[in-house]
Amino acid sequence: MRSLFGIRRVNGSGLRVLLFTLECALGILAVILVSAFAHWSGWLLPLSVLLYLLIVVPTALLCGFWQAAIVSLSAVLVHAYLTARQPLFQSQANPAADPANTITLIVFLMVALVVSRLSARVTGNAREAESRGGQMHDLYEFTRRTLQMNLHVEPGPQLVELIHEIFSLEAVAVFDADLHDVYQAGYWSVDPQEIAQNVYYFETSDDDAETGIGRRVVRLGTVPVGSLVVRGDTTPLTNNAIASLIAITFDRYRAFVNESRIETERRTEQLRATVLDSLAHAYKTPLTAIRAASTGLGEMGHLSPGQADLVALIDEQTGLLGDLTTRLLTTARLDAGEVTIHATPVGVGSLIEEVVASLRDRLASMKVIIDLKDDNLVVCCDRQLMVMLLTQYIDNACKYSIFGTAITIRVVHVNAEAIFSVHSYGPVIPFADRERIFDRYYRSSTHSNRAAGTGIGLSVAKRAAMIHGGYVWVTSEENEGTTFFAAIPAPVLKRCS
Repeated sequence: MRSLFGIRRVNGSGLRVLLFTLECALGILAVILVSAFAHWSGWLLPLSVLLYLLIVVPTALLCGFWQAAIVSLSAVLVHAYLTARQPLFQSQANPAADPANTITLIVFLMVALVVSRLSARVTGNAREAESRGGQMHDLYEFTRRTLQMNLHVEPGPQLVELIHEIFSLEAVAVFDADLHDVYQAGYWSVDPQEIAQNVYYFETSDDDAETGIGRRVVRLGTVPVGSLVVRGDTTPLTNNAIASLIAITFDRYRAFVNESRIETERRTEQLRATVLDSLAHAYKTPLTAIRAASTGLGEMGHLSPGQADLVALIDEQTGLLGDLTTRLLTTARLDAGEVTIHATPVGVGSLIEEVVASLRDRLASMKVIIDLKDDNLVVCCDRQLMVMLLTQYIDNACKYSIFGTAITIRVVHVNAEAIFSVHSYGPVIPFADRERIFDRYYRSSTHSNRAAGTGIGLSVAKRAAMIHGGYVWVTSEENEGTTFFAAIPAPVLKRCS
């Protein structure tokens, strides 16, 4: 690649030298012809100077300052030479031999050089303005087309094609750090993947004049999100602008993907809540019939001990299914946001006793410690929702507690918040799982934390706390054990006073 660019640079320089020499030669030839004709005709110096100006000024306008300077110098030298050889051209006295006329000639030529310099500067500014105008037009077109991009697919392939097409570059490579993909367009003699990744990882932004390669780190604010490598005729300003537009496009794509994901999850949750609600209502009717039939069988009498036990078992399990159905209905309504809180003053002691009593079979082989700092503490809450929350916490502790260890249920009033906690000793919950463990259907990634369950219990507890305006969290350490917390804020307590 370097040799290719080296040959290209040499060829370009040789062409420019040849063109420069040809322009100077033509200007000098014109000066010689005009000088010879002027001296042969016997024209005065001022008229000769005007003819010189007619050569120098167009040379400056069409070719440049240095060509005009060489042509001006040649005019002075040719005029001096012809003046010294005056007898060869005409026999009559020539006022051009006067030294004052030579000074006049030099002054006029200096004026021509100044004019040529100003002309070259104006021409250069005009070309620069035209170049900037072209760059601004390309950047505008690139901006317009990036705003029209299809964000349903990855933006990388679309971006490299747009950059390659709009800015007429030889090759383009874009690295998307989030997706860890390199996209390329144009001809690369080497694999640009390593180059683009190195630009990102080492944060190198530069422009190599020898190879024509520009490198930029794509940043969103101060955070690197990718890299850009281009090969072709661009300016540092253009490369910076392209990198900024790539960063904005990456950000738009991430925002669009997140928005689509959130909307999909919302619709999924809405559908799931509808299904749960429908199933719970569908179960209610047959469960009521089964319970009524089992109750009728028990009241009929004349049952053998075995038959009586079966009827009692049917009645017990029907009650459990009825409680589960009620919980499903409440969960569905929580998901749909249809639950209205019925806040009443609830004694914390009686609330915990009710939950522990409902789980007496699960807790029969475990030691339960109830720690209340204030036996008379009254919390303003929806009793049914708080029963669900504590039931989930205690049931979860039963599943994962080490046999023979105690489960501690504690309630404290701190900073105008009633903080419920359930502590147990069991497998440590990894730090990465402590936020997501309250998400619907999420199970801990640790195999030792696996236990039978649906994965919805803790999410129900979280929603029950949130509907009170509260929040939940968990701590878990090897020696300290695992504790699940739920805080009911002070504003809820005040409404019941």
